[in-house]
Formats: sequence, C-alpha cells, structure tokens
Amino acid sequence: MHAVDDLVARLREGDPSQEDAIKSELLGLATAPKGSRVLDHLSSVMKGELLEVQWAIEEVLEAANPKPPEPEPTEEEEEEAEEEEEVDPKRPLSSADLDVVYEDPRGLVLHKAKKGERWFATQVDPRTGQPATFELHPTEVEQLKVQLQGSPYWVIGA
Repeated sequence: MHAVDDLVARLREGDPSQEDAIKSELLGLATAPKGSRVLDHLSSVMKGELLEVQWAIEEVLEAANPKPPEPEPTEEEEEEAEEEEEVDPKRPLSSADLDVVYEDPRGLVLHKAKKGERWFATQVDPRTGQPATFELHPTEVEQLKVQLQGSPYWVIGA
C-alpha cells in the first residue's frame, strides 16, 4: 500500500500535468489481481483528503468498478409504467389542478380541471358561512352555461 500512499501524496501536491498519469497508475493497481485491497485502501484514504484529491480518487474508483448497464425494460415493465402514469379521473384534485373559468363577485366561482372534463363550483355555504367546493354533474354544467351565458364574469381565455 506504500505505492498507493505515494501516488495519493503526489495527487495532493496538486501538479495538474501529472494528475492523469497518477490516476492511470492508481487504476492499474486497482485492476491488478489484488486490486480489491487497493480499492478498499483508496476508499478509506479518500475520506481524509482534500476535496480535489477526493474527486480524483472517486474517478479511479468509478473506473475500476464500472456500474453495470441498466437492463432494457421489458414490454410488461413498460406497460406497468404507462399504467402508473395514467391518472385516476376521479382522484381528488388540488387547486393547482383547476383553472377558474367563471368568477362572480357575489360568491359563485366555477373551476374546470386542467386535464379532463371535470367541473367544480365554489360558493359560500349558508349554514357555515365558509366557502365550499363541490363537483358538478355534466348536466349541471350545461344548465349553468345556459343560465350564465352573456354574463360579464366569465374569465377570458378560459
């Protein structure tokens, strides 16, 4: 391990012109028959070194132990991933999922889901005095559109 320590000491000296040669020598030692000891020693020595030296040692460690390539996803895995991406149309939505399409200052606000055709209304509950949001049935949406046609409170572009 003296050879490894000497090479790390040379890295610490910080001569940029020799860094690649030193890393090549360390890689050669790490890939030799007893390279696992060298890798273990480099891992332990690295923790107490300067950041630049740590980076150089990390490069050697990564080169000596390349990550195996990720296997190609099978058709079944791809189908499962697509199914997971599909959003449940009846899931609860947050305010970020809704766009305001109608806002009457007297208290009625209509929202449309950004994805899909779900509509929601928000108005003050007379019993509690608090605003309440509820989903509208498609027939209710059509009725509201007819009733509110020509109203100046429709949000432009919605």
